[in-house]
Amino acid sequence: METRKIQQVGGGTYTVSLPKQWAEAADIDTGSVVSLHTHIDGLLVVQAQERDRDGTDALSVEVPHTDATCLERALRAAYAAGIEELEFDAPDGFTDDQRRAVERVARNLTGVTVTETTPTTIHVRTLLDASEVSIRQSVRQLQFVALSMHRDATAALTGPTTVDDPADRDDQADRLYAMVDRYFERGLARLDEMDALGLTRSELFVCWVTARELERVADHAERIATTAAAIDAPLDDECTAELATLADTARDIVEDAVRVVVGDADVGTAREALHTRDALRADIEVLDRHLFEDGTEYRLTHALDSVGRTAEHGGNIAELALRTAVRDDGLTAPAADLPESQLAE
Repeated sequence: METRKIQQVGGGTYTVSLPKQWAEAADIDTGSVVSLHTHIDGLLVVQAQERDRDGTDALSVEVPHTDATCLERALRAAYAAGIEELEFDAPDGFTDDQRRAVERVARNLTGVTVTETTPTTIHVRTLLDASEVSIRQSVRQLQFVALSMHRDATAALTGPTTVDDPADRDDQADRLYAMVDRYFERGLARLDEMDALGLTRSELFVCWVTARELERVADHAERIATTAAAIDAPLDDECTAELATLADTARDIVEDAVRVVVGDADVGTAREALHTRDALRADIEVLDRHLFEDGTEYRLTHALDSVGRTAEHGGNIAELALRTAVRDDGLTAPAADLPESQLAE
């Protein structure tokens, strides 16, 4: 890193010299025009020239003779990479399976639509603008979906209720995560994307990691629901009641941690979530040993494992919230808000 002294010209304009090595590498000479970008996190970026294309605008993909799965993967990858326009070219034409695959994936990705089709091309475009996106609200929605899935799956496992096809709701969680993932990628690639999102780079990173953890919570909810559907024999009431209690606690850990990340609670809540997670680990180990010794339906241990992993994902979010608080000098919380166990720390 180099430093430069700020000077003032004519009693008004402030100036700073550019590093000669950088200017020569960027082909800048006397009279050249540069672009200045100011950002909400206090950065001022000097760009040699506006790029007509930064790799996130348009992409053309030639489709070989292959199955529809490859097109599906290509479209998802392009969406995650932040591509706005994608054109599939198939000189020999598309099969019906290929067309259906592209249309199905487009329906399942936020803001994506098939704009034009010909016998040899398919044009896909993302119409969603970053200024219309609230990343924090998307994280809140993802939390709601993931924990609702988890709650219903646990109820189906421990009671007489049934749950709808968990795969459908997991797709909803995947859709929300995919959108956050997309704009995280675009925020890394484009200088103007961060400002349109209204977040600093560090804030966007925190939201992205949180969304990733929540997407995994949804996966564990799907696993619990699948386990519930596979168990036919009656389960021990005492064991299922204990598992339901542990699952409630795991969801509370996730919810509290996310509240801190999105600014709905202070750092003391993250501390409490981590203490609760540590205690839950011991309770899960006790129940797991009990299930093993009693020879209870073995698949119930799969659900218990998912409950434990749910709590760990919540703990990961809480630890992220603490790390953010350290960086932002907001680690302290009112003593009255903290449990006695934390006041001694």
